[in-house]
Amino acid sequence: MTGAVLETASLSAGYDGLTAVRDVSLSVQPGEVVALMGPNGAGKTTTLLVIAGELERTSGEVFLFGAPARGRLHVRARAGLGYLAEGRSILRQLTVEENISLCSGSLDDALAVAPELERLLQRKAGLLSGGEQQMLALAMALGSKRLSLLLTDELSLGLSPLMAARMLRTVRAAADKGVGALVVEQQAERALEVCDRGYVMRHGMVEVAGTADELRSRRRDISDAYFAL
Repeated sequence: MTGAVLETASLSAGYDGLTAVRDVSLSVQPGEVVALMGPNGAGKTTTLLVIAGELERTSGEVFLFGAPARGRLHVRARAGLGYLAEGRSILRQLTVEENISLCSGSLDDALAVAPELERLLQRKAGLLSGGEQQMLALAMALGSKRLSLLLTDELSLGLSPLMAARMLRTVRAAADKGVGALVVEQQAERALEVCDRGYVMRHGMVEVAGTADELRSRRRDISDAYFAL
């Protein structure tokens, strides 16, 4: 093992006896944003679910913070994992402040990530805009004092280009302070603006990997081959 906060080795998993991902090997170092890209159905979300402990692997291994990962998501969260699933990872019936109180960080920590939430503290989370809800979820994750690795699944889905860029810049800023991040993002160009490295999946396998500069230089070939853009 290296100093990686995340490493998967020949990871395979699936549903109802059908393989969804096979032989996926990837890593994330502290302070690094790594993009996991690919078309719908490529296996990106399945990979995150296995890493988070929400889906059993069929073979291979997941290492978190230098040790084999064991237990479900709540166990891994206590060790320093943050996971933002697709959709809004908040409690809609609670206020913004009440949602923040449920994370392991302080209100000040969360507002340092997203100061725009301060004027919304007493508003029910379900009444926020989609971008505000996603920013609340991200602030809760990044405000955690335990956080060493962040997993995000389509963080910018359904958001305006301006808000999507804001979210990804926030992840980049957290990485610059030492957090490792694995970001599932279907919009390749958007992801490559903030990531250090990336993996492109298709048919459940990693087929391309490289630095952000390498992937940018092959952007057209990758888009034609893997995204059909």
